[in-house]
Amino acid sequence: LDPDERVVTDLRAAKPPLHEPGLAELIGGEMAAGRLSFTTDPAEALRGADVVWMTFDTPVNDRDEADVDFVRRRLDAVAHAIPAGRIVLISSQVPAGFTRELRINWEARQIRLRYACSPENLRLGKAIEVFRNAERVVLGVSDESAKAVLANLFAPFTKRIEWMSVESAEMTKHALNAFLATSVTFANELARLCEAVGADAKEVERGLKSEARIGPKAYLSPGAAFAGGTLARDVRFLTGFGRQHRLDTPLLDGVLASNEVHKDWVRRKVTQLLGDAGLRGATVAVLGLTYKPGTDTLRRSLAVELCRWLHEQGARVRAHDPAVRALPEELKPVVALCPSVGGALAGADLAVIATEWPDYRQLKADDFAATMRHPRVIDQNWFLAGALAEDRRVTYVATGRGS
Repeated sequence: LDPDERVVTDLRAAKPPLHEPGLAELIGGEMAAGRLSFTTDPAEALRGADVVWMTFDTPVNDRDEADVDFVRRRLDAVAHAIPAGRIVLISSQVPAGFTRELRINWEARQIRLRYACSPENLRLGKAIEVFRNAERVVLGVSDESAKAVLANLFAPFTKRIEWMSVESAEMTKHALNAFLATSVTFANELARLCEAVGADAKEVERGLKSEARIGPKAYLSPGAAFAGGTLARDVRFLTGFGRQHRLDTPLLDGVLASNEVHKDWVRRKVTQLLGDAGLRGATVAVLGLTYKPGTDTLRRSLAVELCRWLHEQGARVRAHDPAVRALPEELKPVVALCPSVGGALAGADLAVIATEWPDYRQLKADDFAATMRHPRVIDQNWFLAGALAEDRRVTYVATGRGS
């Protein structure tokens, strides 16, 4: 069910609203098997439903503030069509307390349902894999009678369900993303200090992860600032709760401030390599434009922000991205989209690895040294360190790399 007729029309033709590997084929196959259909009619969609799974995406503005009312309006619009006593399972990105408020408002309208929350934990580019093979699922319920139905629903996808209250499930989502955001900013602040004293942030990362209380999966790799709004949105939720309840949150306030500082890391390195005067008229190749590999979305992409800045400084910007076939109109004056990596690199004074597409993993030092006017590469996330870090023909710069 979706209120947007255009979205539903496209889905009926197996055209998802965004690129996700394998999604179009999955939709087409399930429709052909009679297990999946799309509609704009709430009565048609909800008639006879045992579980109504709310997954409306919560819009986030450029200040990482979530438009929760957008989700609330869409839920209110379909509430009348939900059969009494059914389970409403909310996975939309909403603040803690949202489900309780929704229940109170709907009960005032004589709409009596059972409520549950399973925070969305998908990842662009890997969404199907993550959903089908979840390490665990967090499930908050307000009614114990909903457990058996939901356990059966999730049984094909995970063997581990973390049961808790709805409010705890909502807060778990905020806590998880805020912890990851804190880890990212910690690693990047540490990396900048490593650069200053001549240490190697990747070696320090290895030392940290060898500590049993930290472990090998910790989010401690030096690299880019977090972007896209997902992590920042949940940090904003938590700092907002602090203001609402008159509680200081200096650590969480500092996460966002530190991340903003680190967003300028690539710009500082570009200026160091080219100099203020050298930027004007220089040719910069940007490899990757999308928010992350595995998707075609450009919204909130740091690569796009970098292209805009380079253009403003007077540089000529060329870019390549395997998922971008055409640029939006507003980007066409800013960047020239090249059909090949070689075309983007040819004669360039500097290259930036901006999105870590697997396609770029094949690049070698020869690809940069033989085609660029000045083979200088900024690789914030150490993506091509194995191929470039030790080759003296290429000036290779990565976050936290020692002198």
